Amino acid sequence: MLNQFSRTELLLGKEAMEILAASRVAVFGIGGVGGFTVEALARSGVGTIDLIDDDKVCLTNLNRQLIATRKTVGRYKTEVMKERILEINPDAVVYEHRCFFLPETREEFDFTKYSYVVDAVDTVTAKIALVMESQSAGVPIISSMGAGNKLNPAEFEVADIYDTSVCPLAKVMRRELKKRDVKQLKVVYSREKPLRPMKDMTEEWDTEDMCPRKDMQKHTGRREIPGSTAFVPSVAGLIIASEVVKDLTAEAAGRARENMERAAMGSQEEIAERMSVEK
Repeated sequence: MLNQFSRTELLLGKEAMEILAASRVAVFGIGGVGGFTVEALARSGVGTIDLIDDDKVCLTNLNRQLIATRKTVGRYKTEVMKERILEINPDAVVYEHRCFFLPETREEFDFTKYSYVVDAVDTVTAKIALVMESQSAGVPIISSMGAGNKLNPAEFEVADIYDTSVCPLAKVMRRELKKRDVKQLKVVYSREKPLRPMKDMTEEWDTEDMCPRKDMQKHTGRREIPGSTAFVPSVAGLIIASEVVKDLTAEAAGRARENMERAAMGSQEEIAERMSVEK
């Protein structure tokens, strides 16, 4: 029977789709990168998704964030994203966590329950804590490096953190993870050199009422507001989702394709044998 995931099943196979339906993926950060990751995971059939973010949709999110529209400004990102997931797959289980992941909030999360963790947060402190918690629990994690101040989505690559270059955030992560004896970490990073914003918008964030008041405190804590586009963080988010889906289904999808090829080979041999008999 056809369903919303039938076209994906044509590439991955039935067993892989069952694995995705039984998987639970936690996405930390539902912004320009994380929002697109969640969307792709939901459309790929991941059965349970945890959404972790304490931010509300801001007017300046409209240039790049999937859930940002004039109607959603001021609403919690996790709330809007949950509604969107359930419109795609009413059978999905979605857990909202309206908080920022920090070392002091880590006790609120049981990482052993996750099949995969996605790090799409902004701060180094949170990123390192996510890596340490995930690896301690034996759960695979993929981290997004910097997507701001860039214009070329074709420069993104999937690599181990210690094989990265150019990206300033990746450089800091390499240093900090090495101190903690972390041996490896799958990341999505860009080889594009970051551009410098043409102006400093920090003061405008302080004075203009463009974001919910609670979120203005978060924004103004940054030294410089990075520039962004619709077509860079979205690509990073989709690449992350593809890695999660491929990692979760690799064995099952491989078996399905082997069985298909074996069956096709058997059919060809039958046809050849029948033709030789007829001759």
